[in-house]
Amino acid sequence: MTKYILIIALGLLAFISTNFSKEIEVPLNKNIDYTNTKKAHFAGGCFWGVEHLFEKQKGVKDVISGYMGGDVKNPDYYGVIKGDTGHVETVEVVYNPNEISYENLAKLFFEIHDPTQKNGQGPDIGSQYLSVVFYDNEEEKKTTEKLIEILKTKGYDVATTLKEKTPFYAAEGYHQDYYKRTGKTPYCHVYQKIFD
Repeated sequence: MTKYILIIALGLLAFISTNFSKEIEVPLNKNIDYTNTKKAHFAGGCFWGVEHLFEKQKGVKDVISGYMGGDVKNPDYYGVIKGDTGHVETVEVVYNPNEISYENLAKLFFEIHDPTQKNGQGPDIGSQYLSVVFYDNEEEKKTTEKLIEILKTKGYDVATTLKEKTPFYAAEGYHQDYYKRTGKTPYCHVYQKIFD
């Protein structure tokens, strides 16, 4: 019972702190050149912070906050935060592989969140905030497994799981570019160099 009260309280806090102004619209066309791009999918807790830090990376063209990994089609935020859709908050990273490799994206992913936390990320607790890499092919899977092995040799008890990519559902517009729009800073994501 306490778990559900905590989830509801966190959901209400996110609801209250979110700016729902009708003036805020996420443009469908951000004037981004999507030529020669690929997509990668990472879940590392609240998607606001993960999106914010990936967007600063050279070679990344766009980052979209959304949901992935569950069975419910077209999930919404309130269904996901209840933790019963099977989805985790995920970002879709659109990148140019000629400018940045998948391996460097995956390294950054591990450096901007705590891959050892088993029950969520920072204060965000629940299955919807778990650390997951959704791989698109065997090469991405092997690359991520290699990085996890490196982390283990450095003493990290990695909780991140690897799952085959499933349909990605973009989150509601008010979740996109949240920190850029509000001027706030991430509350549970900080860059920390781990890899050489």
